[in-house]
Amino acid sequence: MDTRAPGDINMTTNMPDDLLTGYHRFRANRYAREVERYHMLAEGQSPKTMIIGCADSRVDPSTIFSAGPGELFVVRNVAALVPPYGEATGYHGTSAALEFAITVLGISNLVVMGHSSCGGVAAALAARDAKPIGRYIGPWVALLNETRDALLAANPDASDEDLQNALERKAVECSINNLMTFPFVSEAIAEGRVRMDGALFSIIAGELIWRDPDSGEFSRVSKS
Repeated sequence: MDTRAPGDINMTTNMPDDLLTGYHRFRANRYAREVERYHMLAEGQSPKTMIIGCADSRVDPSTIFSAGPGELFVVRNVAALVPPYGEATGYHGTSAALEFAITVLGISNLVVMGHSSCGGVAAALAARDAKPIGRYIGPWVALLNETRDALLAANPDASDEDLQNALERKAVECSINNLMTFPFVSEAIAEGRVRMDGALFSIIAGELIWRDPDSGEFSRVSKS
């Protein structure tokens, strides 16, 4: 048995080159600059904001908001979807992260952030002809079925591009509505302990589009 500390074991030859290069860059730059912060974070975390975002590699919340370590509590899944509250047994990854953020960390800002060109939203649209994509993707994006069908019924002549753009916004609304079915979320919002918002990120423009909590309308955030 190897009893050396993890730091003594040379794993270099077992790592993908791009990950190893990135790790070395992190150690030499960010960690070196913020070593005291990492030491402090080792004692615990106290982020003020939770972001529910998409797993898409192009829309990293920490990058978009220039957040440092410990500043954002992030859960990411396909299409940034939140299932409705349920008490059935099973694996509830997004719900568990939400519960932890609200009841343990005491976050004060809760943001659902979708994005343009979302593959999960495209999969939901593709499934309109009863042809779900994938063993797990199809059942997951089926959370949007009712929202998608209402959108299609109201816009029978819309182009695929317009439907994609519209459903990306509707998906954020759907997740916000589902969030309110969680008792600990609705109570925190009613008591003023948590503010809930929705947003979209435009990949091609690098722009953030924020949802007005009163009107539900989305508008671009000023760049400066």
